[in-house]
Amino acid sequence: MEPIIEILKSGGTILYPTDTIWGIGCDATNIEAVNKIFDIKKREKNKSMIILVESEKRLQDLVDVPEMAWEIIDLSEKPVTIVYENPRGLPKELLAEDGSIGIRLVKNDFCKKLITKLNKPLVSTSANFSGDKSPLKFSDISSEIIELVDYAVEEDRDKVSKYSGSSVIKIWSDNRIKVLRE
Repeated sequence: MEPIIEILKSGGTILYPTDTIWGIGCDATNIEAVNKIFDIKKREKNKSMIILVESEKRLQDLVDVPEMAWEIIDLSEKPVTIVYENPRGLPKELLAEDGSIGIRLVKNDFCKKLITKLNKPLVSTSANFSGDKSPLKFSDISSEIIELVDYAVEEDRDKVSKYSGSSVIKIWSDNRIKVLRE
């Protein structure tokens, strides 16, 4: 785990298994690393990326969490990313045009350990070029993507994800809700 943490701390990018699909990740607070991911994915800069956190405390450090969000997190059977308004301490390049950010509180042990040791939120975007199919297992990732990141995690390479992505739900501070992806 230490070599992965060193890569992330030095602004590197990784391929890693998440609680859904394989992702490309970096320290979410490092703007150079975030921009590297946009370049790797050939993704338009105006498309936001989500981040992962390992604890309720870290989530609350980044955003004011509406009561409705806690209920959805607690009741959701599958991984759920919630889009929050007015995040704190994140580069504006990560945010959507309206200033919001999608954050998922992970349940996956590997991700939890990784984020805890890094002590920062982690960018999580599918390990593919923009518009291509999301990788359910490591062998689905294009060799070109593997070459472009700084490190590919060994963990769970044979595992096939049950989920092709998380549900994405936007919650406003007044508890209005909109399902963006089921």
